[in-house]
Amino acid sequence: MIGFHRVFALVMWGLPLGLVAASSATAADQPVRTGTAAFGDWKTDSPGVRRLIRPQDLPEPYATGAAASRAELKPLPAGSGPQLPPGFKAEIIAKDLRTPRVIRVAPDGTIFVAESGGRNDFAISEDGEYITGKGSVRAIRFKPDGTTESATFAGNLARPYGIAFWPLGPNPQYVYVGETGRVVRYPYKSGSLTAAGKMEVVVPKIPTTERGHWTRDLAFSPDGKTLYIATGSSSNIADRGMPADPPGGLDAWIKSHPLGAAWGPEERRADVLAVDPDGKNLKVFATGLRNCAGMTVQPATGQLWCVVNERDGLGDNLPPDYATHVQAGKFYGWPWYYIGSHEEPSLKGKRPDLKDKVTVPDVLIQPHSAPLNIAFYTGTQFPAEYKGDAFVAVHGSWNRDQRTGYKLIRLKMKDNKATGEYEDFLTGFVDANGGVLGRPVGVAVANDGSLLFSEDGNNTVWRITYSQKQAAQ
Repeated sequence: MIGFHRVFALVMWGLPLGLVAASSATAADQPVRTGTAAFGDWKTDSPGVRRLIRPQDLPEPYATGAAASRAELKPLPAGSGPQLPPGFKAEIIAKDLRTPRVIRVAPDGTIFVAESGGRNDFAISEDGEYITGKGSVRAIRFKPDGTTESATFAGNLARPYGIAFWPLGPNPQYVYVGETGRVVRYPYKSGSLTAAGKMEVVVPKIPTTERGHWTRDLAFSPDGKTLYIATGSSSNIADRGMPADPPGGLDAWIKSHPLGAAWGPEERRADVLAVDPDGKNLKVFATGLRNCAGMTVQPATGQLWCVVNERDGLGDNLPPDYATHVQAGKFYGWPWYYIGSHEEPSLKGKRPDLKDKVTVPDVLIQPHSAPLNIAFYTGTQFPAEYKGDAFVAVHGSWNRDQRTGYKLIRLKMKDNKATGEYEDFLTGFVDANGGVLGRPVGVAVANDGSLLFSEDGNNTVWRITYSQKQAAQ
């Protein structure tokens, strides 16, 4: 259960709300880290640290071993907190959630959080229909006195993740939810914390298994006519039952399927799908995105964006995770290639026809960082230079000897196009000994221009605010 919290009085882990270790450095003070210096680990993380990873900087496969370093969460020490640039502060607005993941903000300002639950909180029957689910979507609203109230908007869901409102505009009539194997929607009335009617299945039987990537994020096109659905792969590198050749042979498959489409248990996975709001005309929009864990539409351009978790097992610094705008009909590499024409060693020579047809992503992120969600900053509370840039929640991964991730990063834009550079924005969730103190997941911009993020290590939701008075101190 979520409690009722005073936004400026909550004390957790001995840390008064809003007490943050602010970095004295700014992005302008520091050179951009490139080449091997751009990879780094948590010891090089700090607000304002800038990185630019380029395809030509990538090491050879297996330059290091494939390490396993699972994160065991440690309590945040009393008197410490996440680090932010000067003028910013972070405060907890909700706790005791059940694995909070994606955050979306309704037009009226209500905060919707997917409480996804754990691996064993759902089951699937042989025909692909659900037997049970224990996940939920929670709605949280600020009251005039600075407290919050909340309620379960919808329950009994199978690992809910993506949330989207439709039709677009100030008064949506439905809340769409991406379960791990289908998309459902609930009638919605603005201002309500609970669903206004019964659930309706919109897209049944999205390919899923009890193993593999289960997240299904959602986003609507700017005209509201298309719903995008992210479907992660069921394996690391097509190594879980995908036959060497597709049904009918490769030549026939190429002629009848989208560019780079996988087959067998990977068919319609590692893709972004597109469908009408009523569930009709389901098709593949883009392929080769191993796990597009987070999606959004860039407001200034109307382009769909994904943050993608790339494959494991090739070494500490290979391959980078990434953020990219996603184009219809394009192929992004998985499983045969990564970051352009770099060939997957275990599938060498399998698809030479695709070598020069891989779309290179916009922003390469430190390998094994596990970016999980993205939001473009549309508010006015932050300094003007933040407008139009994107924030990404980076969860941290197991497949690296020295930890990386566990932070929020800011993707730099120029004329609404990614520069390829990003900088650390919020850090401090890894201690000096490599102990993990928090794991950011969802990120969203609130109606007042503050930035929200979920953190599923401690099952909390945070709000980041900015003031010039704080910056001057």
